[in-house]
Amino acid sequence: MPPVLLLSGAAVAALLTLDDCISAVESAFAMHAQARSLSPALMHVDADGGEFHVKAGGLRGARTYFACKINGGFFANRSRFGLPNILGLIVLCDGTTGVPLAVMESGLVTRLRTGAATAVAAKYLASPASRTVTICGAGIQAEVQLRALLRLLPIRRAFVWTRSDAAAFTQRMAAQLQLDVQVAADLKSAAQQSEVIVTCTPAKHWYLGREHVRPGTFIAAVGADSPEKQEIEPQLLAAAAVVCDLTAQCLQVGELHHAVALGLMTAAQVRGELGEVIVGSAPRRLRQEEIILFDSTGTALQDTAAAAAVYERALALGRGEAFDFFA
Repeated sequence: MPPVLLLSGAAVAALLTLDDCISAVESAFAMHAQARSLSPALMHVDADGGEFHVKAGGLRGARTYFACKINGGFFANRSRFGLPNILGLIVLCDGTTGVPLAVMESGLVTRLRTGAATAVAAKYLASPASRTVTICGAGIQAEVQLRALLRLLPIRRAFVWTRSDAAAFTQRMAAQLQLDVQVAADLKSAAQQSEVIVTCTPAKHWYLGREHVRPGTFIAAVGADSPEKQEIEPQLLAAAAVVCDLTAQCLQVGELHHAVALGLMTAAQVRGELGEVIVGSAPRRLRQEEIILFDSTGTALQDTAAAAAVYERALALGRGEAFDFFA
């Protein structure tokens, strides 16, 4: 039995790029649509001042991998303790023997694979001529979302809308990306100038509604990954073409579950899952003017693909600390 590789956050950062993650995530969703995955599962546990998410699943590629990620989400951590708001670990295993292969810090993997999913969805569902994006949020994930979209769309201008001060974030992004990045004083004005809107906040009541969105917009709803979170007006969801990362999971914790709970739509009205769009078994954009919403709850498929990429590169480069749990 091989020793388990222990990989710190710094080690993961040296082994995984955003471009790597975009490629891995696209392949993972396609593999799931082709019945080449181990059934993804989700567990949510409320805790004092936060929550835990456990996501598990696997992929059948040249080698079968299984991954289980435990993430804590405690959104007062940074302000109260100087700790990350989201933190945790991924355990990667051989999917045919159960042998543990690696344990790695999950923060960077979670951030990159989340942005990667938006970029992949935009590749297939947004107008290819999209020039302007509105990002709702100004945290670490907002930065990753913007950087990921720039990989696949000809974005020239970005509005950043938050309920707090976004000036420092916009200035930093403008300087680093050589992009026109502006604070959006008014969400409606910014959104109606945008072909793409990304919501990536921990909001518990919707703030993006029908009045904000113009025809033809692609929306990536990223923040809702637990039952009480919500960023999108349910009526907007019901009026849009909805594509899920995993429909069953979106029915539990995504924006979809709010619209279904109110009786505004059913799971049967979902256009399809992202993997089905990638492989062609569900349609892309049918009309230029239709609003398409990607309900992105974050999946074990993404975690497995990214963790496997980190592990394989660590082996090739001799990185990580080998630890024999079974000595």
